[in-house]
Amino acid sequence: MKKHIPNIITLANLSSGIIGILFAFEGNLVYAAMAIWIATLFDFFDGFFARLLKVTSAVGKELDSLADLVSFGVLPGTILYQMIDGSINDPITLLPFLLTVFSALRLAKFNVDTRQSDSFIGLPTPAAAFFVSGLPFWLAQNPDWFNQPVVITIGLILSLLLVAPIHLLALKFKNYSIKDNWQRFLLLIISLILIIILQAKALPLIISLYILISILLPKPEQQ
Repeated sequence: MKKHIPNIITLANLSSGIIGILFAFEGNLVYAAMAIWIATLFDFFDGFFARLLKVTSAVGKELDSLADLVSFGVLPGTILYQMIDGSINDPITLLPFLLTVFSALRLAKFNVDTRQSDSFIGLPTPAAAFFVSGLPFWLAQNPDWFNQPVVITIGLILSLLLVAPIHLLALKFKNYSIKDNWQRFLLLIISLILIIILQAKALPLIISLYILISILLPKPEQQ
């Protein structure tokens, strides 16, 4: 039974993404955003329990990527699409789904790239999804900020960052030395402050800060 536990949690991730998509199409973008957060918890715990129970499988790895594509690719694309009242009759409004397409490419590349153990090459799909998940909270208070060009531009930039050949920081602590991890501690401290002040609206700012700090770092092989 225990070998199935991680896969069951992965399916919970997938289910969260599906429910979030339904919320998005019903116009409830805040609940759709929350579904991304819930999916992220399940995404963390499937790997946690796989390591804890010492059970891994090729099926589990593939299932994890498929679940991530729905929760961190299709769902964020749907949120952006709904933010501009997209329509199949207006091809321009379908551009937010490029985020879904590039998320699939990002996940496929990650699965076969052995260089991404200590850092990421390109923006991780959960990070892009977290950026998008904060936008509905800004939209509720500042609807005039998010016209069609702005939302499409956000989607295009995130899509390109997913596959960009840039090294980004992985939040994995090999030790807790401030000297070795000052960038990670800086990111965590500022993120905590932003969350206290802005709550969910902090997420796009935190992801932007994450990208900025990562770009300012030397490449992994230089550390």
